[in-house]
Formats: sequence, C-alpha cells, structure tokens
Amino acid sequence: MLTVPKDDPLEDLLEELESHGDLDRAGQELSVNVEERRYGKKMTIVKGFTNPASEIEDIASELKSSLATGGTITEEAIELQGDHRDRLPDLLQDMGYSVR
Repeated sequence: MLTVPKDDPLEDLLEELESHGDLDRAGQELSVNVEERRYGKKMTIVKGFTNPASEIEDIASELKSSLATGGTITEEAIELQGDHRDRLPDLLQDMGYSVR
C-alpha cells in the first residue's frame, strides 16, 4: 500500500480541484417550477444545470431518494413527480447550488 506524506503537493492539488467543483455549482442558478400534467398530476421541474449528463443523473438520484419520489432527466432538466417547491430549494442549496 502506498502512503502519501502529509505535505504532498499532489494532495494539495486534489483538494484545490475539488473546491473548484463547489465554485462551479455555486455559479449555476437553478430554477424550480411546478407543471400540471395529465389528470392533474404535478411535476416539479429543475432547470439550469450546466453539469455533464452523468452528474445530473447522480443529482437526480440523490434528490429522488431524499424526497422519496420518482422522476426522470430530460435535456439538462430534472423532473420529479409531485409538488416539491417547499423542500427542493433547501436540498439544492445544501448541495451547493444557487436557486432562484
């Protein structure tokens, strides 16, 4: 097993790169809207992501688990079943996103 010394410049670089991911998230301003679909069913739509599709899938999965609901991803938007306007902004802000 390889051990890394405490003052390893590579470790510092990795920490710096991780912190830039947080800055990227904070720079994204997401919008949360509710649409009514067939038969009066509500869908909460989250738009404004600039992340790669794989990251959006991970975010959607985490949101669906937190809200105990189903949902899908369409063209850089996350659609969640039900009206989640009250809880969703707080969850997204905890993830580091700005919500308008």
